Amino acid sequence: MIFGWWRRRRRRKLLAQPRPEAWTTWLEPYPLFAPLDAAERERVLDIARVIVAEKRWEGCAGLELDEEMQVVIAAQAALLLLELEHDYFPEVRSILVFPRSYETPFPRHGPGGVVTTGAQHAGEAWYRGPVILAWDWVRHGASDEKDGTNLVLHEFAHRLDFGDGWIDGTPRLRAPGALDTWRRVMTREFADLREAARRGRRHILDHYGATDEAEFFAVATETFFEKGTVLQRDHAELYDVLKTYYGQDPVARSRRYAERRDSGLDETN
Repeated sequence: MIFGWWRRRRRRKLLAQPRPEAWTTWLEPYPLFAPLDAAERERVLDIARVIVAEKRWEGCAGLELDEEMQVVIAAQAALLLLELEHDYFPEVRSILVFPRSYETPFPRHGPGGVVTTGAQHAGEAWYRGPVILAWDWVRHGASDEKDGTNLVLHEFAHRLDFGDGWIDGTPRLRAPGALDTWRRVMTREFADLREAARRGRRHILDHYGATDEAEFFAVATETFFEKGTVLQRDHAELYDVLKTYYGQDPVARSRRYAERRDSGLDETN
Protein backbone atom coordinates (compact mmCIF):
# COMPACT_ATOMS: atom_id res chain seq x y z
CA MET A 1 0.00 0.00 0.00
CA ILE A 2 2.83 2.40 0.78
CA PHE A 3 4.25 1.77 -2.66
CA GLY A 4 0.95 2.85 -4.24
CA TRP A 5 0.94 6.04 -2.16
CA TRP A 6 4.53 6.79 -3.17
CA ARG A 7 3.74 6.15 -6.84
CA ARG A 8 0.74 8.51 -6.78
CA ARG A 9 2.81 11.18 -5.03
CA ARG A 10 5.57 10.84 -7.61
CA ARG A 11 3.05 11.17 -10.45
CA ARG A 12 1.45 14.28 -8.95
CA LYS A 13 4.87 15.85 -8.64
CA LEU A 14 5.70 14.97 -12.24
CA LEU A 15 2.46 16.38 -13.63
CA ALA A 16 2.80 19.57 -11.58
CA GLN A 17 5.98 20.44 -13.44
CA PRO A 18 5.86 22.36 -16.73
CA ARG A 19 5.69 20.07 -19.72
CA PRO A 20 8.53 20.42 -22.26
CA GLU A 21 7.32 22.70 -25.06
CA ALA A 22 8.92 20.42 -27.63
CA TRP A 23 6.40 17.67 -26.91
CA THR A 24 3.57 19.46 -28.70
CA THR A 25 5.85 20.24 -31.62
CA TRP A 26 6.91 16.62 -31.91
CA LEU A 27 3.30 15.47 -32.25
CA GLU A 28 2.25 18.07 -34.83
CA PRO A 29 3.29 15.97 -37.88
CA TYR A 30 1.00 13.13 -36.81
CA PRO A 31 -2.63 13.71 -37.83
CA LEU A 32 -3.97 11.12 -35.41
CA PHE A 33 -3.83 13.78 -32.69
CA ALA A 34 -5.27 16.68 -34.69
CA PRO A 35 -8.98 15.98 -33.95
CA LEU A 36 -8.44 16.05 -30.18
CA ASP A 37 -9.84 19.12 -28.50
CA ALA A 38 -7.67 21.11 -26.09
CA ALA A 39 -8.77 19.21 -22.97
CA GLU A 40 -8.30 15.81 -24.62
CA ARG A 41 -4.87 16.75 -25.86
CA GLU A 42 -3.78 17.86 -22.40
CA ARG A 43 -4.94 14.58 -20.90
CA VAL A 44 -3.21 12.52 -23.58
CA LEU A 45 0.03 14.40 -22.96
CA ASP A 46 -0.27 13.94 -19.20
CA ILE A 47 -0.79 10.20 -19.60
CA ALA A 48 2.14 10.10 -22.01
CA ARG A 49 4.36 11.89 -19.47
CA VAL A 50 3.79 9.14 -16.93
CA ILE A 51 4.36 6.40 -19.50
CA VAL A 52 7.63 8.00 -20.62
CA ALA A 53 8.79 8.45 -17.03
CA GLU A 54 7.82 5.07 -15.61
CA LYS A 55 8.63 2.57 -18.34
CA ARG A 56 12.08 1.27 -19.10
CA TRP A 57 12.88 2.27 -22.68
CA GLU A 58 15.52 0.51 -24.72
CA GLY A 59 16.73 1.05 -28.28
CA CYS A 60 17.65 -2.24 -29.94
CA ALA A 61 19.80 -3.25 -32.93
CA GLY A 62 21.75 -0.02 -32.78
CA LEU A 63 18.77 2.34 -32.56
CA GLU A 64 19.51 5.53 -30.61
CA LEU A 65 16.18 5.94 -28.88
CA ASP A 66 15.59 9.59 -28.05
CA GLU A 67 12.89 11.43 -26.12
CA GLU A 68 10.96 12.39 -29.24
CA MET A 69 10.53 8.74 -30.21
CA GLN A 70 9.37 7.93 -26.69
CA VAL A 71 6.81 10.74 -26.77
CA VAL A 72 5.41 9.70 -30.17
CA ILE A 73 4.97 6.13 -28.94
CA ALA A 74 3.65 7.05 -25.49
CA ALA A 75 1.10 9.55 -26.85
CA GLN A 76 -0.41 6.94 -29.15
CA ALA A 77 -0.64 4.44 -26.30
CA ALA A 78 -2.16 7.18 -24.14
CA LEU A 79 -4.94 7.75 -26.67
CA LEU A 80 -6.32 4.31 -25.81
CA LEU A 81 -6.46 5.22 -22.11
CA LEU A 82 -8.07 8.62 -22.58
CA GLU A 83 -11.49 7.66 -21.16
CA LEU A 84 -10.63 4.40 -19.41
CA GLU A 85 -10.00 3.81 -15.73
CA HIS A 86 -6.35 2.83 -15.84
CA ASP A 87 -2.99 2.68 -14.14
CA TYR A 88 -0.79 3.50 -17.15
CA PHE A 89 -0.39 -0.09 -18.42
CA PRO A 90 1.03 -1.37 -15.12
CA GLU A 91 2.12 -4.74 -16.52
CA VAL A 92 4.24 -3.05 -19.19
CA ARG A 93 7.58 -2.44 -17.56
CA SER A 94 9.73 -2.28 -20.70
CA ILE A 95 9.27 -0.90 -24.20
CA LEU A 96 11.86 -2.12 -26.70
CA VAL A 97 12.22 -0.28 -29.99
CA PHE A 98 13.97 -1.61 -33.08
CA PRO A 99 14.84 0.65 -36.03
CA ARG A 100 12.86 -1.56 -38.44
CA SER A 101 11.21 -4.96 -38.69
CA TYR A 102 13.15 -7.63 -36.88
CA GLU A 103 13.40 -11.40 -37.07
CA THR A 104 12.33 -13.64 -34.21
CA PRO A 105 13.02 -17.35 -33.83
CA PHE A 106 9.59 -17.97 -32.34
CA PRO A 107 6.79 -19.37 -34.55
CA ARG A 108 4.04 -17.04 -35.67
CA HIS A 109 0.46 -18.20 -36.20
CA GLY A 110 -1.35 -16.48 -39.03
CA PRO A 111 -4.83 -16.60 -40.58
CA GLY A 112 -5.96 -20.08 -41.52
CA GLY A 113 -3.64 -21.67 -38.98
CA VAL A 114 -0.54 -21.06 -41.09
CA VAL A 115 2.61 -21.15 -38.94
CA THR A 116 5.81 -19.42 -40.02
CA THR A 117 9.21 -19.27 -38.35
CA GLY A 118 12.00 -16.77 -38.75
CA ALA A 119 9.49 -14.21 -39.98
CA GLN A 120 9.98 -10.47 -39.85
CA HIS A 121 7.99 -8.82 -37.08
CA ALA A 122 6.91 -5.21 -36.72
CA GLY A 123 5.84 -5.54 -33.10
CA GLU A 124 4.88 -7.82 -30.26
CA ALA A 125 3.16 -7.56 -26.89
CA TRP A 126 4.26 -10.21 -24.43
CA TYR A 127 1.99 -11.23 -21.57
CA ARG A 128 3.71 -9.96 -18.41
CA GLY A 129 6.61 -8.95 -20.63
CA PRO A 130 7.71 -6.07 -22.83
CA VAL A 131 6.06 -4.32 -25.72
CA ILE A 132 8.35 -4.50 -28.76
CA LEU A 133 8.00 -2.04 -31.64
CA ALA A 134 9.73 -1.29 -34.94
CA TRP A 135 10.22 2.47 -35.22
CA ASP A 136 9.66 2.68 -38.98
CA TRP A 137 6.26 1.04 -38.50
CA VAL A 138 5.48 3.29 -35.55
CA ARG A 139 6.20 6.40 -37.58
CA HIS A 140 4.31 5.20 -40.65
CA GLY A 141 1.26 4.16 -38.64
CA ALA A 142 1.02 7.52 -36.93
CA SER A 143 1.65 9.48 -40.13
CA ASP A 144 -1.33 8.01 -42.01
CA GLU A 145 -4.38 8.14 -39.79
CA LYS A 146 -6.73 6.74 -42.46
CA ASP A 147 -5.01 3.49 -43.49
CA GLY A 148 -6.36 1.50 -40.55
CA THR A 149 -2.86 0.37 -39.55
CA ASN A 150 -1.25 1.61 -36.37
CA LEU A 151 1.34 -0.56 -34.66
CA VAL A 152 1.24 1.20 -31.28
CA LEU A 153 -2.55 1.05 -31.03
CA HIS A 154 -2.42 -2.62 -32.02
CA GLU A 155 0.20 -3.75 -29.52
CA PHE A 156 -1.15 -1.70 -26.62
CA ALA A 157 -4.66 -2.96 -27.37
CA HIS A 158 -3.20 -6.39 -26.66
CA ARG A 159 -2.04 -5.10 -23.29
CA LEU A 160 -5.58 -3.94 -22.52
CA ASP A 161 -6.79 -7.41 -23.49
CA PHE A 162 -4.29 -8.95 -21.06
CA GLY A 163 -5.60 -6.79 -18.22
CA ASP A 164 -8.15 -9.33 -17.00
CA GLY A 165 -5.61 -12.15 -17.06
CA TRP A 166 -6.92 -13.75 -20.26
CA ILE A 167 -5.61 -13.41 -23.82
CA ASP A 168 -8.98 -13.79 -25.51
CA GLY A 169 -9.88 -10.54 -27.22
CA THR A 170 -12.12 -9.41 -24.36
CA PRO A 171 -10.60 -6.72 -22.12
CA ARG A 172 -12.01 -5.74 -18.76
CA LEU A 173 -15.24 -4.07 -19.85
CA ARG A 174 -16.39 -0.71 -18.54
CA ALA A 175 -20.15 -1.03 -18.39
CA PRO A 176 -22.10 -3.49 -16.20
CA GLY A 177 -23.90 -6.04 -18.33
CA ALA A 178 -21.78 -5.24 -21.40
CA LEU A 179 -20.32 -8.74 -21.73
CA ASP A 180 -23.33 -10.34 -23.44
CA THR A 181 -23.46 -7.66 -26.14
CA TRP A 182 -19.69 -7.75 -26.54
CA ARG A 183 -19.64 -11.52 -27.04
CA ARG A 184 -22.54 -11.50 -29.47
CA VAL A 185 -21.16 -8.74 -31.67
CA MET A 186 -17.49 -9.72 -31.54
CA THR A 187 -18.22 -13.40 -32.19
CA ARG A 188 -20.32 -12.55 -35.24
CA GLU A 189 -17.84 -10.02 -36.61
CA PHE A 190 -14.87 -12.32 -36.02
CA ALA A 191 -16.63 -15.10 -37.93
CA ASP A 192 -17.36 -12.68 -40.77
CA LEU A 193 -13.71 -11.65 -40.99
CA ARG A 194 -12.53 -15.26 -40.93
CA GLU A 195 -14.88 -16.08 -43.79
CA ALA A 196 -13.61 -13.06 -45.73
CA ALA A 197 -10.01 -14.17 -45.16
CA ARG A 198 -10.83 -17.74 -46.22
CA ARG A 199 -12.46 -16.56 -49.42
CA GLY A 200 -9.90 -13.84 -50.14
CA ARG A 201 -12.67 -11.25 -49.91
CA ARG A 202 -11.90 -7.64 -49.04
CA HIS A 203 -12.88 -6.45 -45.59
CA ILE A 204 -12.43 -3.17 -43.75
CA LEU A 205 -10.49 -5.08 -41.07
CA ASP A 206 -7.08 -6.43 -42.01
CA HIS A 207 -7.23 -10.18 -42.54
CA TYR A 208 -4.61 -10.60 -39.83
CA GLY A 209 -7.45 -10.04 -37.40
CA ALA A 210 -8.79 -13.45 -38.46
CA THR A 211 -5.87 -15.17 -36.72
CA ASP A 212 -7.67 -15.44 -33.39
CA GLU A 213 -9.90 -13.41 -31.07
CA ALA A 214 -6.99 -11.52 -29.52
CA GLU A 215 -5.73 -10.32 -32.90
CA PHE A 216 -9.28 -9.49 -33.92
CA PHE A 217 -9.64 -7.08 -30.99
CA ALA A 218 -6.28 -5.43 -31.74
CA VAL A 219 -7.03 -5.03 -35.45
CA ALA A 220 -10.55 -3.78 -34.71
CA THR A 221 -9.05 -1.18 -32.38
CA GLU A 222 -6.76 0.13 -35.13
CA THR A 223 -9.71 0.36 -37.49
CA PHE A 224 -11.96 2.02 -34.90
CA PHE A 225 -9.54 4.88 -34.36
CA GLU A 226 -8.31 5.25 -37.94
CA LYS A 227 -11.24 4.27 -40.21
CA GLY A 228 -14.12 4.93 -37.89
CA THR A 229 -16.43 6.46 -40.48
CA VAL A 230 -16.41 3.38 -42.71
CA LEU A 231 -16.53 1.02 -39.72
CA GLN A 232 -19.56 2.82 -38.34
CA ARG A 233 -21.27 2.73 -41.74
CA ASP A 234 -20.62 -0.92 -42.56
CA HIS A 235 -20.28 -2.52 -39.11
CA ALA A 236 -22.34 -0.27 -36.86
CA GLU A 237 -22.63 -2.67 -33.92
CA LEU A 238 -18.90 -3.34 -33.90
CA TYR A 239 -18.27 0.39 -33.87
CA ASP A 240 -20.75 0.84 -31.04
CA VAL A 241 -19.28 -1.83 -28.74
CA LEU A 242 -15.81 -0.34 -29.22
CA LYS A 243 -17.20 3.15 -28.61
CA THR A 244 -18.79 1.93 -25.39
CA TYR A 245 -15.60 0.22 -24.26
CA TYR A 246 -13.16 3.04 -25.06
CA GLY A 247 -15.61 5.79 -24.13
CA GLN A 248 -14.63 7.60 -27.30
CA ASP A 249 -16.40 8.43 -30.56
CA PRO A 250 -13.73 9.05 -33.24
CA VAL A 251 -16.35 9.81 -35.90
CA ALA A 252 -18.01 12.54 -33.84
CA ARG A 253 -14.59 13.85 -32.80
CA SER A 254 -13.46 14.11 -36.43
CA ARG A 255 -16.70 15.86 -37.34
CA ARG A 256 -16.24 18.44 -34.58
CA TYR A 257 -12.64 18.96 -35.64
CA ALA A 258 -13.67 19.58 -39.23
CA GLU A 259 -16.23 22.14 -38.05
CA ARG A 260 -13.62 23.93 -35.90
CA ARG A 261 -11.10 23.90 -38.71
CA ASP A 262 -13.55 25.17 -41.33
CA SER A 263 -14.68 27.96 -39.03
CA GLY A 264 -11.10 28.91 -38.11
CA LEU A 265 -11.74 28.13 -34.44
CA ASP A 266 -9.45 25.12 -33.95
CA GLU A 267 -8.76 25.43 -30.21
CA THR A 268 -5.83 22.99 -30.30
CA ASN A 269 -3.61 25.42 -32.22
